[in-house]
Amino acid sequence: MQYLPVFLDLRTGPVLLVGAGDLARAKLRLLLAAGAHVRFAATDGNDELSDFDTETRSRIEHVSGDPLAVTLDNVIAVLCAGAGETGEAVAARARAKGIPVNVMDDLRHSTFIFPAIVDRGDVVVAVGTGGASPVVARRVRERIEALLPSRIGELASFIGRFRKSIHARIPDFAQRRKFWERIVDGPIGEMVLAGKSHDAEAALHAIADPAAFTTSAGFVTLVGAGPGDPDLLTVKALRALQDADIVFYDDLVSAEVLDRARRDAARVSVGRRIGKPGIGQDAINRLLIEAAQSGKRAVRLKGGDPFVFGRGGEEIAALREAGVAYDVVPGITAGLGAAAESEVPLTFRQKATRITFLTAHKAKDAETVDWSALTDVKMTVVVYMGITAADSIRTGLLAAGRSPQTPVGVFARATRPDAKAVVGTLDELPRLVAQVEKGPAILIIGDVVALSLPWRNSELAQLHSTLLMAAE
Repeated sequence: MQYLPVFLDLRTGPVLLVGAGDLARAKLRLLLAAGAHVRFAATDGNDELSDFDTETRSRIEHVSGDPLAVTLDNVIAVLCAGAGETGEAVAARARAKGIPVNVMDDLRHSTFIFPAIVDRGDVVVAVGTGGASPVVARRVRERIEALLPSRIGELASFIGRFRKSIHARIPDFAQRRKFWERIVDGPIGEMVLAGKSHDAEAALHAIADPAAFTTSAGFVTLVGAGPGDPDLLTVKALRALQDADIVFYDDLVSAEVLDRARRDAARVSVGRRIGKPGIGQDAINRLLIEAAQSGKRAVRLKGGDPFVFGRGGEEIAALREAGVAYDVVPGITAGLGAAAESEVPLTFRQKATRITFLTAHKAKDAETVDWSALTDVKMTVVVYMGITAADSIRTGLLAAGRSPQTPVGVFARATRPDAKAVVGTLDELPRLVAQVEKGPAILIIGDVVALSLPWRNSELAQLHSTLLMAAE
């Protein structure tokens, strides 16, 4: 973090604005919207303010003459926009007096920068990139704008009106936090966001015992973390992670995804990798139940999707039996993530009309598969955890009659920065697996792999075309 984001109370003193044209006018509007009193030195001599109402104009002090002679007494910040060399000289004066200064698009002469701002009244979000890319900051702001309810500022204001009275009735900080979380996430918060503040206020006053209101049974949410890219988390998954008191996560969950959890949430690793011991599913079930029974909001964070080779079904069965409330948030399963990243259409009209998902992380798992049911050339086979069983998978499919020239792709660490894709034929599968170095990896077997980006970029494309022509 190169810059510390702070919120400046512009009511504590005047702000000096030096500049000209639309750039200075934009900064003037921004300052006035934040309640500032502005000393405005228009370097182009244009001090026309007819587009502002009377009350707003009363907060503008026109400064004539040389901007370098303007007094800086009591000024809390200096802004220069479209002022050229004059702005640089004004900035030097401000820095000499220890006054924060911003020269638009000029980091060298500035001591602070302007973020991209999301303004929802009492809720203000500032997004910065350290001045490196204002366009990126604006794009992030646009995404936040789309996520935030339009009345989120009214909700903050609503809570602010009752903070002192609730503080007096609930002295304990942790309990008070739970109270407000139930308000924000429950029906009262929904009333405010729907524009029904009077109904919300009546409902809040109707809570006879705020301390008892905070007492609630725990809850478990099974969350699909997706294949690794944190941007593939659903909005609902992000909300669950931000609300969690404790997160039980698998080893396949990326650090970037885990970082989206609330900062003060406890984090417990319960995963295991091939060749390494784990705590076992029964122990995981007990941890989830104990967390909920102690009143915690627990998240079971699972790579991919909880119900696709994620043992989510076993976990909700245990939660049901224990009488624990739960929810399931689906995630993008690794097979779909790998296919999308490498442009493998798992289905293709008239060419690939069926998909089979299977897991075979050990040779003995592969030996139990009925490969004869997977020889249809119009079927795409997606294999999870198939690296160590690659030789058995090839043997099984070839023995069942699948062509040794069937296109195959090995997609390791899909959607992550170190992702690697290798394509070839079924006969080459063990050699392909050796090239990806490490997992987790998805195997995709079928003619659709020949439509993928890695295949198109390889010499196999021409070879496959030649083989098809020979077959015809």
